[in-house]
This record gives sequence, structure tokens and C-alpha cells, in this order.
Amino acid sequence: MALFGSSSFGNNASFSANSAASVSNPNKDYEIENPSDDSISSLAFSPASIQANYLVSGSWDNNVRCWEIDNTGKSIPKAQQTMQGPILDVCWHDDGSKVFMASCDKQVKCWDLASNQAIQVAEHQAPVKACRWVKASNYSALMTCSWDKTLKFWDTRSPNPMMSINLPERAYCADVDYPMAVVGTAGRGIIIYQLEGGPKEFKKVESPLKYQHRCVSIFRDKNKTPTGFAIGSVEGRVAIQYVNPANPKDNFTFKCHRSNGAVNGFQDIYAVNDIAFHPVHGTLSTVGSDGRFSFWDKDARTKLKTSEACEQPISKCAFNKDGQIFAYSVSYDWSKGHEFHNTQKKNSILLRSCFDELKPRPKT
Repeated sequence: MALFGSSSFGNNASFSANSAASVSNPNKDYEIENPSDDSISSLAFSPASIQANYLVSGSWDNNVRCWEIDNTGKSIPKAQQTMQGPILDVCWHDDGSKVFMASCDKQVKCWDLASNQAIQVAEHQAPVKACRWVKASNYSALMTCSWDKTLKFWDTRSPNPMMSINLPERAYCADVDYPMAVVGTAGRGIIIYQLEGGPKEFKKVESPLKYQHRCVSIFRDKNKTPTGFAIGSVEGRVAIQYVNPANPKDNFTFKCHRSNGAVNGFQDIYAVNDIAFHPVHGTLSTVGSDGRFSFWDKDARTKLKTSEACEQPISKCAFNKDGQIFAYSVSYDWSKGHEFHNTQKKNSILLRSCFDELKPRPKT
């Protein structure tokens, strides 16, 4: 790939360019320069199939940007692509050569990084909320889901979908970790799909959360097999759900992203905007409209860390392939409507050296 050199992000990465604490960066993490002029909707690190670390982000300014993150934690801008509407999601091809970009313009484009060309590979009748690459033993496909109440699978060489599945409602969030896919819809719907041999519905699940879903992330067991998922809601709560729980008590919900204590008898409750599982430790991060990220150990049911509050919500988060870097985006998430949108506040993408902070604590 002509555009992309290779580098490694060592365990001793020092993030030497750490900026001092500021209003927009109270956790003193490394800031990527010029991340976006508008709210950041998606973040994705390059897969383990390539040696270097690249980070792509999609934004409401219609652009997808790509940086190389070198082994000091420094970001080097590489390229960007533009679509005809706000970007709602991005994901990588498993070989690390391409990025898929889902937009409010009802299309998904495939960005070939070596040639820096983008071509349309999928379309819907409404904005495309999520896209995920599926790498199966007998097929590869791009999974897309939309506010048009459909889930589609595409062979990216063909203009028509391999399969189109009707959803009960608009798709609000989705995740894939082969052979499992999970889609969360409006009306608090949760549908699990089995992808092996070909996509098919496995089961619909009753949501344990009383409010609208905002994000979903699949987790693996100790054998690295996808076994369940975490789903977050607008009401500061996350549900941990096993697909086939050994014990019904394995499924539980926990509160997060809420103010400490009540003010005038009321507690401030914030949306959970994103959830990501650590690729090595299996612990997880949540980010919220309160401008904080928190790290959790779901097996011990404990909180490992909560950050200082940023001046705006945290909209997205991601771990890189070896779990050394935690990326999170600070930008307005529209949870309070347009009247609270302050154009003077800048959008940020921050990188944190996180491997030790996410280690499960030894049982005492």
C-alpha cells in the first residue's frame, strides 16, 4: 500500500506529546490535530492483519479522516474522503486495505486506501446507521443496517445485496464478531443473528433496559468465542447479556454516567454513547454524555476507573488491536438538542495509553 508505511506501537509507548490538562483535555491525553469541524460519529482502529496502527473517524461534517498512530502515540494525518451527507459509521475490511463509510446520503462507500479512491458498494432507502465487515469461512460480506428498517448483506462486487432482512423497526446500533451479529432497533428491539454458513436470525431478545438503545458491543469468553453483548441506553444504564447464559443471573444491568449524588432531590442521568471491549483483558469501556469515560470489569462487576469530565460529551471510543491505545472523541452528541450546541467548543479525538488501567484486579 503506497499510502501507508508500517510502524509498531510498542508496549513502552510514552505518548511523549502529552498535552497539559486543559478544559477540553482534563485527562492529559494525547490530542490528534484537526480532528473535525463537527460532531464525531465513529472511530475505528485498523485490524490485526496489518502491522501499523491507523485510526479512522467519521464526522457530521461529511468527512472520514485517517491517521497513522506511531509508536510514540503521535498522529500523522494520512488522507480523507468526503460523502454527500453526515457520516454515521465506519468499519475496516479484515485485510486492512479498505474502509467502509456509511452516510446519511443513504449510501455506503468503500475507500481503497492505497489508491485513495472511494466507490459506492451499498445503498438503502434512508440513512445508513451502521456497517460491519463479515469474514466467514465460506463468504465475505458487508453488513449494513438503516433507518429504512432493513438489514442487508453485500458482496461488494455486486450492485445488489446478497440478502435483505426486514427489521421490526429502524436500526439504531449494530455489531459483528463472527459468527455473531447483534442489531438494536427503535422500540427497544434486540435481534441476534447467526452468520455461519450464511446470515440467519438466531433469536429476538427482550430488552432488559426500559429506554432507547444507543450502542451495542459483542464480547468474548475466555476461549475468545463471541458469547454475549453489552447494550447501552439513553438512561445511563448498560445491560450485559449472554446469548445462552449458563445461569440466568449471568445477565445483569448496571448504572453508569450519572451525577454523584442528587441535586434538589434529582440525579443527572446521561446517555451511554458507546461501549468497547478490551481485546486482551475482556474488560470494557463506556463513554457518555456526561463527558466521562469509565473502565469496567464485567466478570467481577466492578468499576476500574472513571475519568475527569471533559467539557463536552464523549461520543465514541475504540481500542486498537493489541489494547495498548484507547481512543475517544469529545464532541457534542445532540442529546440536549440544537439550542445547547456551542460552536465555540472544539471537537477532539484523544489517545490514551490504557493497557494497565484495563487489567482485571486480582481478587482479594
